[in-house]
Amino acid sequence: MSIRYVSTNKDKFREAKSILEPMKISILPFETKIDELQTKETQSLVEDKVLKAFNQVGRKVFVDHTGLYLECLNGFPGGLTQVFWDTLEADRFAELYGNNVNTRATAKTVIGYTDCQEIHTFEGEIKGRIAQKPSGDRSFQWDCVFIPDGSEETFAVMGEQRKNEISMRRIALDEFAKFLANQDQDDR
Repeated sequence: MSIRYVSTNKDKFREAKSILEPMKISILPFETKIDELQTKETQSLVEDKVLKAFNQVGRKVFVDHTGLYLECLNGFPGGLTQVFWDTLEADRFAELYGNNVNTRATAKTVIGYTDCQEIHTFEGEIKGRIAQKPSGDRSFQWDCVFIPDGSEETFAVMGEQRKNEISMRRIALDEFAKFLANQDQDDR
């Protein structure tokens, strides 16, 4: 089975490919910029994004949105994580939130998929905290400041293979793969 994945983020594509390929799901990149709805409501953002992607691709397609939900900010920035991160970047983000009394955060991925008839969403989340200082490669956004529970290392330090075993994207992609497998059975 192959499916189009709309994203301009090569790191996300690489992660999704490495997670889905062993499940016999081939993903094809479709690099285009989707203007995201600016809302803290991630579900609405993803549903809007997958419809826009479908309108460009014209066939089965999936998208994702991954965000940080900071406990000290009542779950903000959520759907607005990209804007928030681009404004603060690693050092300032860690300074403000990694040195706070409450450094707890949830990292969540929501995948949106449409089969040309309806929209389906799949979620994965992992709890953790914000590091006091960025650590590791800074190229994959906030991976350098997020420390998942059970670890003393940021996602960036732990590396792609270890991260992919436990990440929020892994959890969401596993749910998505189960759904696709059931759909494939129904189509027989």
